[in-house]
Amino acid sequence: MAKEEVKVFRTWSSPFPLRVIWALKLKGIEHEYCYEDLSNKSPLLLEYNPIHKKVPVLVHNGRPIVESIVILEYIDETWKENPILPEDPYDRAMARFMAKFSDEKCLPAVWLVFTTQGKEQEEAIAPALECLKTLEGWLVGKKYFNGETLGFADIVLAWIANVLGVCEEVMALKMVTEERFPLLCAWIENLSNAPVINTTWPPRDKLLVKYHALREARVGSVGPK
Repeated sequence: MAKEEVKVFRTWSSPFPLRVIWALKLKGIEHEYCYEDLSNKSPLLLEYNPIHKKVPVLVHNGRPIVESIVILEYIDETWKENPILPEDPYDRAMARFMAKFSDEKCLPAVWLVFTTQGKEQEEAIAPALECLKTLEGWLVGKKYFNGETLGFADIVLAWIANVLGVCEEVMALKMVTEERFPLLCAWIENLSNAPVINTTWPPRDKLLVKYHALREARVGSVGPK
């Protein structure tokens, strides 16, 4: 049987290709990386993703699949071992809803806090905390959003365990605390201790530099680095 071609187009820092990489690792699928500089996109990236022109792109035997959540579903349907979506139809629907909530509600709410200051930021904090409170409720009685093992929703929400912490440090503003969200804090620790996750985090010092620059570009000087 010929070896399958599995490539992931990614950048060094984006959390979205990491979703694809974690799913492949959980399933034991060999793959290679194609690193992109989004300020100078490769002809291959533009060929494989002509609509969005961004990462991630999964190339499986020459055929490209784009958008991280779509790719996750493709991976789960293509390689059946170690499923990341639950077997029960209701649980599968909930996992998909959590993923949708992550990217359509929670991430934009947190990003608004990060890219504002003063009164505008103060007004943005409450909706962001409300999103995090929803996540806290989904973790009652569970180790992961998926249950006792890492799954689809955990992979999609994993930016909270990494990018959110970097943003908090850059802003000098802590939103996720043990007092507010004990279950979410425990989930972050469990997720961060999972080898498939913690061996692939981008270097934190480089992320801090990047996110300092991102915040300064949007709100001006934020103090010494």
